[in-house]
Amino acid sequence: MKTIEEYKLDNPVWHSLSENHGAFVIDYRNTKFYNPDYCPFGGFIDSENISDAIDQYAALTDNFFIVGEKPKISENVQIVKELVCLQMIIYEKIQLAIDTEVVKLTENHNEELCALVNLVQPGYFKNKTPLLGNYFGIFKENQLVAITGERMKMNDFTEVSAIVTHPDHTGKGYAKQLITFVVNAIFEENKIPFLHVIESNAGAIKLYEKLGFTARRKISLWNITAK
Repeated sequence: MKTIEEYKLDNPVWHSLSENHGAFVIDYRNTKFYNPDYCPFGGFIDSENISDAIDQYAALTDNFFIVGEKPKISENVQIVKELVCLQMIIYEKIQLAIDTEVVKLTENHNEELCALVNLVQPGYFKNKTPLLGNYFGIFKENQLVAITGERMKMNDFTEVSAIVTHPDHTGKGYAKQLITFVVNAIFEENKIPFLHVIESNAGAIKLYEKLGFTARRKISLWNITAK
């Protein structure tokens, strides 16, 4: 099921903002950032203009990420850290029975959704991030305890993101069922799911491999802040 368009995954932010997510783009002469209210990510294809673009974006938000190649920066900003991720991809639906109720999250769930993600994975998720795709959750005793959703979107690919379980509810298989639900829904749209995971997160990588994901490449997230 591999496609000749798979090279776009090497620069996923730029291609998402050039395709399905064009409504969210802030474009500085082909360095493309998400509107920071939605996602603090950027990508570039022209290294000549990247430092100026980063300076302009830093005036909008003082903490963000360039995804992909290491950018040139000016003296006005600094690279705080490099997060090395595995980019993983899956080519077939997951054959797993879902025996827990999965709820499509709406605007009414937004506060609880953002609180859960930022409890487990602080720094990435903004109040408008859920508007980038569909998000689904599992509730227990009226509490949102696990979620999975969609973030970057291209014509042929959709990123599975925010795979989060509340610390009090891990080990119950909720993530496995939510990933299955989201992955199979993406395939129903004739798109290929992919995801990013910190390369040191061995437990998550093992889970994704069991579900059928394979590592495609390493890709870096360069965390940048204004000085």
